[in-house]
Amino acid sequence: MKLYQISDAIRQALDHIELDEETGEILSADELHAVEAEAAEKIEATALYLRELDAEAKAAKDEADRSERCEEIFRIQSHGLAQRMVHTRSEKAVVGISGGLDSTLALLVTARTFDFLHLDRAGIIGITMPGFGTTDRTYNNALELMRGLGVTIREIPIRDACTQHFQDIGLDPGCRGAAYENAQARERTQILMDVANMEGGLVIGTGDLSELALGWATYNGDQMSMYGVNASVPKTLVRHLVKWAAATEQDAATRATLLDIIDTPVSPELLPADDNGKIAQKTEDLVGPYELHDFFLYNFLRAGYGPAKILLLAEQAFDGSYDRAAILRWLTVFVRRFFTQQFKRSAMPDGPKVGSVTLSPRGDWRMPSDASAAAWLRELDTL
Repeated sequence: MKLYQISDAIRQALDHIELDEETGEILSADELHAVEAEAAEKIEATALYLRELDAEAKAAKDEADRSERCEEIFRIQSHGLAQRMVHTRSEKAVVGISGGLDSTLALLVTARTFDFLHLDRAGIIGITMPGFGTTDRTYNNALELMRGLGVTIREIPIRDACTQHFQDIGLDPGCRGAAYENAQARERTQILMDVANMEGGLVIGTGDLSELALGWATYNGDQMSMYGVNASVPKTLVRHLVKWAAATEQDAATRATLLDIIDTPVSPELLPADDNGKIAQKTEDLVGPYELHDFFLYNFLRAGYGPAKILLLAEQAFDGSYDRAAILRWLTVFVRRFFTQQFKRSAMPDGPKVGSVTLSPRGDWRMPSDASAAAWLRELDTL
């Protein structure tokens, strides 16, 4: 039965109702009941179909909106870098490629910038610098990404240089503390800076907004560059942008590489891999989930909320994912690190403003490096 046939079917069924001639009571209406049941089922199925169509239309619109926003973010990043390259008369760029999310986005933005300026992508010098914690997965992804994007590839291992440096400063390589890790980050930055000077290019920074907020960067190491294209992009958005880039990538091999990078655990890879050659040092195990930290950062910077309100909102937003104790733990980490790591942001390089807020000391965020978190921590102790 079609929808337009329901009324005719009901009229026909009414003609077949049996009535008691004396009382007028209905003796039999089986056909009418059958028609009504079938009609109800058809109407419900049609309503469900219409709801599904509406949901598909909304999803398509949402996807179109997301795609438009991702395109706009890429445009802001690439045009900001293009302006800096034109201003400095640079026609080359140097990017350290780790096989992780941040350097991937930085390389994608740089490639788009060169296309926009009608420069040969060979002028982009991608350098992979394997160290003590580099895994086969990230190493191979770094190489595949550079090949897929058609940039100049250089490989400069840092193990020997760092080992010599440990010997020079008297550091036992078995002591896996801050000096062991940060020496690797600074060695990589030195390589990038020196190659940029040799080539007359710019070192493109890869660090993102979340790392700046938490101070999850080595001072005068990966914290430093000549222009940081990701400086106002939070980590959760970095992941989304790379995912969008993968969805719009025409080359199947490059798309596969991007998708594997998205699935790779976030890590600085400064400590040796585990016995199976897998990443042992996972950032989110150490400082907490980035989806929480980005939520804290947004409500702290954009809304100006204090610890109690941020905790209340986070409990509602992440209900079923994180309990109150976990949220409170990582919120405390966020507050402590945000205040103690301001000195790194006070010396951060330039970068484009993508969203509504940044942490640039020359723009949205002015904070003394010795600002105290005591009031916030006291409030957290009461929650």
